[in-house]
Amino acid sequence: MDIVLNLEHSEHDFIAACVRKEKWAQKRLYEEHYSQMMGVCLRYSGDQEEALDILHEGFIKVFRNISKYNAGTSLSAWIRRIMINTAIDYYRKKARRRTDDIYHAYNIRAKGPDAVSMCSEKEILEAIQKLSPAYRTVFNMYVIEGFSHKEIAVRLNISESTSRSNLVKARSKLQVLIHRLSGVHG
Repeated sequence: MDIVLNLEHSEHDFIAACVRKEKWAQKRLYEEHYSQMMGVCLRYSGDQEEALDILHEGFIKVFRNISKYNAGTSLSAWIRRIMINTAIDYYRKKARRRTDDIYHAYNIRAKGPDAVSMCSEKEILEAIQKLSPAYRTVFNMYVIEGFSHKEIAVRLNISESTSRSNLVKARSKLQVLIHRLSGVHG
């Protein structure tokens, strides 16, 4: 008698197994999305340890809310949104709010050649991680995730002008950091 085991699980069966908290399914979900989600968390964190905290908190939320996932949509995009929201929540818990003068921020201008192309992805990530949590979070939300300043203001409980100011200052500080990394002096 031959027994045939179907090792491939349909998305529906896989999600159902996650909802039932089956360890094999949770492990597979974690392993399949770890690298991509770690990249998201690293952009929002100050270092690897903080990124891991955000990642693990995010996966806890994924496992708690997996029953809310709509099968047939992008599971990766759904998990990514949870990771981003977890990173934002993490920032909001730790952030010390301060309002900067927007007029000063508008006068900051970028100078010099494009140093980004001279840096590796790792060097750029390290530069982003050196930004303050406020600057790093606004930079990621605006530049990487595509949020508007109005959306950022609502999510972070800051003013739109503070969001704009933090973005301008983040870009200015990144430019200095990346110029140092690439050896370009502007």
